[in-house]
Amino acid sequence: MLFLNAAEVEQALPMGELIAIMKDAYAALSAGDVELPLRTRISVGHEDNIALFMPAYLNLGSQEGLCLKSVSVFPGNIEKGLPTIHAAVLALDPGTGKVEAILEGGRLTALRTGAASGAATDLLSRKDSRIGAIFGAGAQGRTQLQAICSVRDLEQVWIYDTNQESIQKFIEEMSGQDPIPKDLRIARTPKEAVRNADIICTATTSKEPVFSTTDIKPGVHINGIGSYTPDMIEIPPDIFGDAGIFVGSKRGALAEAGEILAAIDQKLIKQDQLVELGEVILSQKTGRTAQVQVTVFKSVGVAVQDVAATLLGLKNARDKGIGIELAW
Repeated sequence: MLFLNAAEVEQALPMGELIAIMKDAYAALSAGDVELPLRTRISVGHEDNIALFMPAYLNLGSQEGLCLKSVSVFPGNIEKGLPTIHAAVLALDPGTGKVEAILEGGRLTALRTGAASGAATDLLSRKDSRIGAIFGAGAQGRTQLQAICSVRDLEQVWIYDTNQESIQKFIEEMSGQDPIPKDLRIARTPKEAVRNADIICTATTSKEPVFSTTDIKPGVHINGIGSYTPDMIEIPPDIFGDAGIFVGSKRGALAEAGEILAAIDQKLIKQDQLVELGEVILSQKTGRTAQVQVTVFKSVGVAVQDVAATLLGLKNARDKGIGIELAW
């Protein structure tokens, strides 16, 4: 059995390769080449502390994957100097059920979530996008930045977070790291962050919109990946009325995406307006229809992303001799 810690997971998952296999995973999801139960959610003591369990089987034709990911989300960990998210991925041989590997899941989750936005940005954002905005200066914000800069030649990115020290640390760590531009700027207000942005990524746990629809410009592409429960809302629901609305999984979005559910409840949109990213990849549905169209990719995460990332990570780890083999 192969064991990969967080650093080894990152080494085994180059962002460009990860974005490519995310597209394959979304296509397989929309084509029905998966077994994907809705994730199990358990409250742990305090209502904000949750544990999530996500099994999935993925068939990409040339390879198959079977995984179970366990994720704990404890917001109070920040005050204890601990990460909000802890996770592990258990990989099984889809032919025998044998345990193949255990991978540190926090880094894998951050990377595959970034790669999902990278895939959506590549498919939906304007090719001439040059300015970005990131909401949330945590681990997810970092991989969002890495991913969007992997598919678009951004020249400037604004970073907004309620914690100014977090932004400064973010900029010090990320500025100039290939393919990220050196010009990362502190946004003092949400409006300053988005007013000129061509691509916006929200990676927060907010229960209220983090920016206003009136402050964005025509043609912007938005990736919303932070909120993952019906009562969490990062993106203002009224933005969906005139936007192209894309999701990783329709079933997942209708069960867990607070912004989508609020927009439906307010009769701003109908369920049939949701387009899966895989449907765009398979040319079953259209992506961006005009330069001035606002496009939104809303993702609550789907377990086939973890399986795809695990398949890529294990291949690269074995090819490069990364990780430790343990007796089971």
